[in-house]
Amino acid sequence: MLKQIFTLAPLCLALVACSDQPTSSTDSAEQSSTATTVQYSVADGAESRFDIYTDYELNSDLSHLSDNQKRMISLLIDASVIMDDLFWQQAFPRDRDEFLSSVPESAKEFGRINYGPWDRLNGDKPFIAEFSEKPAGANFYPADMTKPEFEAFDNDQKDSLYTLIRRDSNGQLTAVPYSQAYQQQLQKAADLLRQAADLAENQDFANYLRLRADAFLSNEYQPSDLAWMDMTGNDIDVVIGPIENYEDQLFGYKTAFESYVLIKDKAWSERLAKYAQFLPELQRGLPVADKYKAEMPGANAQLNAYDAIYYAGHSNAGSKTIAINLPNDEQVQLEKGTRRLQLKNAMQAKFDKILVPIAEQLIVPGQRGNITFDAFFANTMFHEVAHGLGIKNTINDKGTVRAALKEHASALEEGKADILGLYMITQLFEKGEIETGKLEDYYTTFMASIFRSVRFGASSAHGKANMIRFNYFANAGAFTRNADGQYAINMGKMRQAMNELSEKILTLQGDGDYDGVAELVNSLGVINTQLQADLDRLSDAGIPVDVDFIQGKEVLGL
Repeated sequence: MLKQIFTLAPLCLALVACSDQPTSSTDSAEQSSTATTVQYSVADGAESRFDIYTDYELNSDLSHLSDNQKRMISLLIDASVIMDDLFWQQAFPRDRDEFLSSVPESAKEFGRINYGPWDRLNGDKPFIAEFSEKPAGANFYPADMTKPEFEAFDNDQKDSLYTLIRRDSNGQLTAVPYSQAYQQQLQKAADLLRQAADLAENQDFANYLRLRADAFLSNEYQPSDLAWMDMTGNDIDVVIGPIENYEDQLFGYKTAFESYVLIKDKAWSERLAKYAQFLPELQRGLPVADKYKAEMPGANAQLNAYDAIYYAGHSNAGSKTIAINLPNDEQVQLEKGTRRLQLKNAMQAKFDKILVPIAEQLIVPGQRGNITFDAFFANTMFHEVAHGLGIKNTINDKGTVRAALKEHASALEEGKADILGLYMITQLFEKGEIETGKLEDYYTTFMASIFRSVRFGASSAHGKANMIRFNYFANAGAFTRNADGQYAINMGKMRQAMNELSEKILTLQGDGDYDGVAELVNSLGVINTQLQADLDRLSDAGIPVDVDFIQGKEVLGL
């Protein structure tokens, strides 16, 4: 049975993807209906994790929006639903509805949150007994494909962000553009974006929507990324399409479909606008040799705060994103910088429901007063800003950092953003540009946030980055743990460790040192026994691991 789940089903989807017929969830259901329906069972011990998410209603005040803007939001949500279905197809090589109807009732909601039978916040362990480990390449590659076979595959589109790898009728590898593999659904999504563009009151936003619609059908996303960077005055935003490559843990090449529908918080956005101008100065001051900071980031990067009103696909799977830094295209970043979007309502939910209770358990009483929402917001924001620092291309002709470091690129990039975000806060605080609270607030909240994030597991890019940072800090004496299992920050040692880890990561990236990064991940990207015991205390105290959104048109009153 396990062999059928992991070889026959992907092969069936592979043949569909390579045909002239568009792939949709309906097609997949028809394909799988010929097979015997399996009734699944919960894996031993898995049911204890089914309550790790706490509900949060994703809402915002829409009273200032016009009727056309509200209709536009409705269309954007409809397009987001399509992204959700496409992500299911990328993440799981079985039909979604068949799977959810076949799992025990107690596991249905957990299956929906995880987009399949693997617990995303527990190292992708299967919570359904009939499934084995999650394929590293998800459903982007044939289940029986080996790395050497891929490396030997002579096709200039094989490492494209927007192709699936499938087998043709002769069993040979072939690259299938997303625009072909998902043609029917992407055509519907494109139509919805064009309808939304006709209702848009901001012409830059309308232009972006139309170019994004074109990208769905052409597989060329850079023009719409550039247009997205040109927007400044729009009250409504949508991040939609194949964007992040975390789901591909085999090579880190393939992007997953997702969507966020957003309402700008103008008051908070005005507070953030001044920080982008400091990026060139902060780049020059990075604690690393000059050759690793020769690329100068633009000072025109946008920092804005939003209320998120809909998540779909990759962004909605497992842990929920609370800040965005896009586009990922290195050429667009060097030409126009990036936009950093802080999702304030989602951030507030995690601070209130998760971070504060964690601090009450794991931070010494004398430092709990240093846990503040302003510090949490700033740490999260500057994490995203810090993606723009450092280097995008190796210094020794190995190509881009992402290409040179392959499957480790995302983990190291997230680690860089974490540590350089704290570096930026330190520099700006001491320049008097950050005036809220004390520097200890940002360091202590940063430490407490590691405990929050590491509960997502050490298998994801963010999880590995968290553990590298935690273990590096531990080895440097940046914190101590008392007999009650409570942690205290040592400001001086933490600052020194911050600078040293920043230098190490920036050097590894600039050198494109794949083996060095692999060694760092293998040695420090793990959860040790003592930390796991402390994390178990949080579960025993009933503190949720993450939030699950109650969302949609009905919640918004549309």
